[in-house]
Amino acid sequence: MGHKDETTREKDARPAAAETPEKLDRKSYERELATLAVETVKLQEWVKREGRKICIVFEGRDGAGKGGAIKALTERVSPRTFKVIALAAPTDREKSQMYIQRYLPHLPAAGEVVIFDRSWYNRAGVERVMGFCSDEHAEQFLTMTPAVEKAIIQSGVILLKYWLEVSPEEQTRRLSSRITDGRKIWKLSDMDLKSYSRWYDYSRARDAMFLATDTPWAPWFVVRSDDKKRARLNIMKHILAQIPYEDIDREKIELPKRQKAEGYKEPNYPFKWIEEAF
Repeated sequence: MGHKDETTREKDARPAAAETPEKLDRKSYERELATLAVETVKLQEWVKREGRKICIVFEGRDGAGKGGAIKALTERVSPRTFKVIALAAPTDREKSQMYIQRYLPHLPAAGEVVIFDRSWYNRAGVERVMGFCSDEHAEQFLTMTPAVEKAIIQSGVILLKYWLEVSPEEQTRRLSSRITDGRKIWKLSDMDLKSYSRWYDYSRARDAMFLATDTPWAPWFVVRSDDKKRARLNIMKHILAQIPYEDIDREKIELPKRQKAEGYKEPNYPFKWIEEAF
């Protein structure tokens, strides 16, 4: 998916209201999610058998649904194969390194799928907008990143980059719910609040990022995410379509017979049993 000019990108990133389909109902979502989960397990087994290396980058605005998409993708697979990386703020030592250096050790080895919940593109987004790096450093990053990503791909990694785009209205609704919902308050950081008013600064930073790093070997794929359920399914379908995995033949599995008790009796340990509450 190429992004050739700002007008096209802005149009693609935010669909007109008339183009927005009706939100997906939960029953349809769960049915399709179950089907895709089976395929994701097949992908996992193929990655392990073939020793393939997959790297998936998730970026997007605050409240765009990155966490929910990652959870849907990884819910039915092994965390030993599907590894989610969400790095904290850099240490003083890491700040002195080449910017992308701290991400490189987390790239996948053979038989792994690594998912970045935000990635080296922090430099092109939040760091640039919120003043954690200079424009000069951000431009240097954008200049060098295509070559670095080409080297990553040439090492045998399948690299997929997703940008989740949410409308201003939906972002407001989601961030407001984090204020009032005790289950979500942990998702709302001081940085989210500071960033909220900078919508068009983030738009400009996003556009510059697309122009510099949307390459033939590592294109950006933009996902409309106002409907979170539909976005999750679309992402999963797209990932599965991008990777040439195959279903692995398995021998028929039967549970072995369980050994006989041979005089064993359950001891009367003084356990503190949890009383049934429901």
